[in-house]
Amino acid sequence: MATSKSSTVISKRGIPRIQEEPAFVLHRYDWSESSLILETFTRHHGRVALVAKGAKRPTSNFRPVLLPLQPLHITYTGDAEIRTLKGAEWVGGHIMPQGEALLSGYYLNELLLRLLARDDPHPRLFDLYAQVVQVLASGHEGTMAPALRAFELLVLRDIGLLPQLNAQTLTLAPLQDHAAYSLVAEGGLRSHGPQDRVGLAGSVWLLLEASLDADSPMSATLRVCAELPSDQRNALQGQLRALLHYHCGVHTLRTRQMMVDLQGF
Repeated sequence: MATSKSSTVISKRGIPRIQEEPAFVLHRYDWSESSLILETFTRHHGRVALVAKGAKRPTSNFRPVLLPLQPLHITYTGDAEIRTLKGAEWVGGHIMPQGEALLSGYYLNELLLRLLARDDPHPRLFDLYAQVVQVLASGHEGTMAPALRAFELLVLRDIGLLPQLNAQTLTLAPLQDHAAYSLVAEGGLRSHGPQDRVGLAGSVWLLLEASLDADSPMSATLRVCAELPSDQRNALQGQLRALLHYHCGVHTLRTRQMMVDLQGF
């Protein structure tokens, strides 16, 4: 996804106009009979709320473009909490995810809505999100769950909520390959105890830490998650789910529950 065209112009009244900014629509809801409020994730400006005036009209140029999980270049203006969308162009690159992949994409969007503050740029996370959306759009069932685990780890790391996975958090003691460790919200990574969920071997946590620091962290972390035995993959999913719910302040994410209800995800 191209990132070099974005620019900012300041009007004579001092109001910024952001032009051709790489973006994705995370969520949309009705604002009036003809307009929409959009929650967007932009590369250089983070999560931005926009009003798309007239977007619901049959003749609107916005109508076929403002879709989730599609790479866009947008132009918007304003300095209030909700800016005004002036233009949107589909960049292309992949088709809309379908079925389980679409639900998985909605789940990723909910994570970003709950975890990211508005107007807080995360350019690296934006690029990782664009990569995982492409994975989902490919439609390969075997890569979907590993892609979700990889993105969960990467988003937690990017916003500072994931501790280093090569040492115990409180003691800084190095991990032992064959010992079990658990990742918990209140204590970070620690030796697995009777009060914890199923632990993961130290060797697994070390592999995950190395993948998060790789030059291509999405592909490296996805590969590690895909190669885990099913019991360890389930253990990782459970621990990440508990950590995410803790930081999102919810017992169950809405999209996660939808997956469970519809498909036993």
